[in-house]
Amino acid sequence: MENYPKVLIIHGPNLNMLGKREPEIYGSTTLDEINANLKSLGQKLGLVAETFQSNYEGAIIERIQEAMGVCSGVIINPAAYTHTSIAIRDALLMLDVPLVEIHLSNIYKREPFRHKSMIADIATAQISGFGVQGYLLAMEGMAGMMRDA
Repeated sequence: MENYPKVLIIHGPNLNMLGKREPEIYGSTTLDEINANLKSLGQKLGLVAETFQSNYEGAIIERIQEAMGVCSGVIINPAAYTHTSIAIRDALLMLDVPLVEIHLSNIYKREPFRHKSMIADIATAQISGFGVQGYLLAMEGMAGMMRDA
């Protein structure tokens, strides 16, 4: 596995509360369950899934910076930072790898302030509204992008 490409999966603020927080929007699956499924699927696809969650913008930025030259792709659910963080956008611009933006809910069916993503225009792809299945779709899409590169 050490020679497999590494995909960094970043979970933004409040995603550590999945399964407890607004289950009618986000479902009952926990972040630990999502991460376990991503790691299992990654192995099947020949990828190493490395997961990271923080409620702090600076920690997310530092983790993105650490990915430079180490990770072959990034999947990010910036959560509320999607709509506010130019700093996360700037950090992601430093990476020269496929980037998939993911959201559990369809952000375009929610409040108007959630319709604007600071990273949508720099992302290779965006997945929104598939719930936890969206993470697995993102991983499969990432594997396809890496094969096609």
